Amino acid sequence: MESLEFLNLKKNKFYGTIPPTFAKGCRLTNLNLNGNLLGGPLTPSILNCRGLEVLDLGNNKINDTFPHWLGSLPQLQVLVLKSNQMHGSLHDHSSKFSPCFSKIQIFDLSSNYFSGPLPVRYINNFKAIINLKKNGSARSYMGLKYASTNSGFYTYSIGIVTKGTYMELEKICTMWMIIDLSNNQFVGEIPKVIGKLNLLKGLNLSHNNLNGRIPTSVGNLTSLEWLDLSSNRLSGTIPNKLADLPFLSSLNVSENQLHGQITQGKQFNTFGNDSYEGNKGLCGFPVSKGCKIIEPAPPNVLEKNGSKSNIAFGWKVVLIGYGCGIVLGMSVGYAVFQTCKPEWLVNLVENQHEKRRRRKSKNGNRSNRRSRA
Repeated sequence: MESLEFLNLKKNKFYGTIPPTFAKGCRLTNLNLNGNLLGGPLTPSILNCRGLEVLDLGNNKINDTFPHWLGSLPQLQVLVLKSNQMHGSLHDHSSKFSPCFSKIQIFDLSSNYFSGPLPVRYINNFKAIINLKKNGSARSYMGLKYASTNSGFYTYSIGIVTKGTYMELEKICTMWMIIDLSNNQFVGEIPKVIGKLNLLKGLNLSHNNLNGRIPTSVGNLTSLEWLDLSSNRLSGTIPNKLADLPFLSSLNVSENQLHGQITQGKQFNTFGNDSYEGNKGLCGFPVSKGCKIIEPAPPNVLEKNGSKSNIAFGWKVVLIGYGCGIVLGMSVGYAVFQTCKPEWLVNLVENQHEKRRRRKSKNGNRSNRRSRA
């Protein structure tokens, strides 16, 4: 058993606990116990397998908190713990300088009972997803050379969900980078640091209790092919930067609290209504709800602060000027009449008085003549 490097016992009916005594010097590179009835906690003796590259314990009944100690396995590239009964927070209380999952490429914790915020520390240390370019591997697939002839190659297999569809992969491409934390109880916001994972192919954070906005840093995931953020409590708008992701072919942000106009252009024009349903505030293609175009008010109507109009302000100035003019006019008139009598005004008044006197005298003469007659 000391020379055993590959152990695949998936899809059987094994039950009980995983053996707690992995021997020192264990040479396993791939341990696959997926699809059994194994329960109980995990055993830290797995750390004796220092060359372990793939650990697949998915679809069992393992009841334990997250095994942070697995992060110290220096060669671990694939960790699958999905569909178990694991619980608790992914917050690690150990030293922040200890190594943790620096070579991980596939990190699948879906369909458990994990809670608390998303694991920012682990995301920061996924160095293989941040930059794989000079990892030195010329292999196209993860696997193991035959020890006997050194000429054959045994590829690893895995079952994963891609673009909403479960797939059994007979070979794991070395360029596949996937994080699946769906169907848990994670809370809080999606951390901005997620944008550092520029080689990530697939990200699934659906069916949690995440809130806040979709960070614009997601637009930095230039290798992303599918993104599923559905069934959370995300709010705000869909970042326009997502339209610049050249390989994004599957998007699901349904059943959230998003609002505003749906990003348009490029591959976004290929996404259907099911990518957005359940967000009452979203509008624009491809949903049936159109966006209301609100024209900005003319600059001479509203001030910048929108509190009062310039028109109202103008009327106030006019009224103030009108009132001041009346007061000034009356003051000047009073002063003039007190100092002297304007000659033109005196003549005008006297002429008007003389005309009235003459009219009265004429009317009197006419009435006398009539009475005599």
